[in-house]
Amino acid sequence: QVQLVESGGGSVQAGGSLRLSCAASGYTYNIDCMAWFRQAPGKEREGVAVTRTGGGSAIYPISVKGRFTVSQDNAESTVTLQMNSLKPEDTAMYYCAAGSSTAGYCSTRAGAYKYWGQGTQVAVSS
Repeated sequence: QVQLVESGGGSVQAGGSLRLSCAASGYTYNIDCMAWFRQAPGKEREGVAVTRTGGGSAIYPISVKGRFTVSQDNAESTVTLQMNSLKPEDTAMYYCAAGSSTAGYCSTRAGAYKYWGQGTQVAVSS
């Protein structure tokens, strides 16, 4: 089992920044993909950052590319999402997810991730 605990959500005005953290614990030896997803009311869960724990380029959708940056501290088993230039449309519940790669590839689909955190709310006002 893997436990994920997010922190760092909150409210900010448009143009501001927030930093989300995800601490992983438990049996993480089979985990090599970490991701951040978000879900706004009435919308599907959307991946906003996917990264392999062993390194390599992260994947971002066009909606956040250039504004969001994912980083990881393997020694501390934490993954951080730095969110800059926030927009009202970034308002959502943000979730950390952990899973395993397939053929060296980390999926951007929520269904590919086995472990999830409880979520942290991000609200961006105009």
